[in-house]
Amino acid sequence: MPMSFNLSTKIKFRVRFNEADPLGIVWHGNYLKYFEDGRESFGEQYNLGYLDIHGKGYVVPIVNINCNFKKSLKFGESGIIETTFINSAAAKIIFEYKIYKHDSLELIAEGTTTQVFLDSKTNELQLCVPDFFEEWKIKSGIANK
Repeated sequence: MPMSFNLSTKIKFRVRFNEADPLGIVWHGNYLKYFEDGRESFGEQYNLGYLDIHGKGYVVPIVNINCNFKKSLKFGESGIIETTFINSAAAKIIFEYKIYKHDSLELIAEGTTTQVFLDSKTNELQLCVPDFFEEWKIKSGIANK
């Protein structure tokens, strides 16, 4: 029986000049880059980074991504990206994201990504949860033995 808590990270970022359009508003595609920053932060904090996974013989491409925009960020403003691991019994990694404006904590955007496991040598889709991932969930308190 899975535990009832979620693993998550929060990181602060500042909107850079090259992330904004001519009106100074963050271009919508950059929110997916912020999601990537959140995944990298999560991986570093919880030992589930891309290189950790690759070292176990897998790659985890994104097969689904969605983003719902609520408000805009502008050049020079700061935001917070909250990344939460969503447990699944399937052989996939699901993250949920919430981006907030730093000073007011207004919700700017939210979304999800789904990644699947492929064998890094054959690119074969893994239908069963890899042993290392199940062990990671147990060690992290997400799943029981």
